[in-house]
Amino acid sequence: MAKPNYNFAKRQRDLAKEQKKEEKLARKKAAAEEGTVELDPNADIEADEDGEAVAESSDTPEVKAPDA
Repeated sequence: MAKPNYNFAKRQRDLAKEQKKEEKLARKKAAAEEGTVELDPNADIEADEDGEAVAESSDTPEVKAPDA
């Protein structure tokens, strides 16, 4: 039985990660040139009457746990 080539597999993962990083950077650069901001689909946002995105805000201050 042949031994798995872990170095090859790691190199392929690294190349895929680098390519994904470059694609993300290119998308951000294109969005910056257009003057648009990509919204995070997982972010909690609301739309106002005009359909524009409004950031979620809370009126209650954050309560931090006391140090023990």
